[in-house]
This record gives sequence, C-alpha cells and structure tokens, in this order.
Amino acid sequence: MTLPRLLLLASALAVLSACATQRKPPPAPVPRPAPAPVVVAPPPPADWRDAAITPGSWSYGPTVAGTRAAFAPGTAEPLLTLACQQGARQLVLSRAGAASGTVPLTVTTTTLVRSFSAAPDASGAQRLNVSLAARDPLLDALAFSRGRFMVEAPGLPTLYLPAWPEVGRVIEDCRR
Repeated sequence: MTLPRLLLLASALAVLSACATQRKPPPAPVPRPAPAPVVVAPPPPADWRDAAITPGSWSYGPTVAGTRAAFAPGTAEPLLTLACQQGARQLVLSRAGAASGTVPLTVTTTTLVRSFSAAPDASGAQRLNVSLAARDPLLDALAFSRGRFMVEAPGLPTLYLPAWPEVGRVIEDCRR
C-alpha cells in the first residue's frame, strides 16, 4: 500500500470514529417504594383468659360516699370503676361509654358470667352504671377471679382487667 492510500484510509477511519456515538449505559431503574405492609389484626383468642390485659392499672381511694377502685390507662379517665356507696351498702360498677338508654353489660370471671342492663349515668357523664348489693356473689367472683375478669358492652371495646387487690378492698369496705 502506498502512502497516500494509507493516509486516506487513516483519515477515513478517523472521520468514522469521530461520527460514532458512544453508547451510554442504560439509566438505573428508579427504586419504587415498598408497599406498606398490610396489618392484619390477630384473631380473637379462643378463650377470653388468653386475651391481652387492657393497658392500665388499678387505683384505690376514698370518695365522699365511701371508697372507689378505678382502672385507668395512665392519667386518663377510668375505663371501669367500682365505687362503694357505704350508706346504701351497695357497690356501683361504672364502665366508660355512652348510650341513649339501657344496654346489656356482661361481666365474666373465671367462675361466673352475669349480664346486666346498664343505665347511662344520671349526671350526663359518658358512663354506664350497674348497682350491686354489697353481698352480691358477683363481687366475690371479681375479687377471686384467677388473674383477670372481662367486661363487655355492645359497641365498646371489651375490657380484660387484672384482678388486683384494689377490687377486693373496695368490696370489703362496702361490707363493713
């Protein structure tokens, strides 16, 4: 090959290489956010005694009419109270919740299940009340229930409450 041909071939190759475009790597795929996990509520336990205890704790103290045990989550309003009306020798079980009239309220212990017609609080507070005589057998069942008892009312969350000494103490106060 002659020099002019070589130069012509080299310049042709140079021109061709200048016209060729370099391939860019394909763009990285944009990461998609992971779908939010579907939270499925666990099925209710087969036995109410296996349900988680409702968060909160019992407190005990004097009232104008006697004494009271109250179960509340932290400093919130009590979910359930047992108030001794010493003069009437009765105990008022009061559950947080509103209703326009009487509603069924069921209390379950390890030895007894009782249903009541709970009345809205006469003062207008959002509470449902049941009055019990100081010697009502349900009160003994509450005090001696093995670890917990349950309070149910339609349209309200079921309460799974620990059977702590405050319950027995207010019952004993009402029986004196």
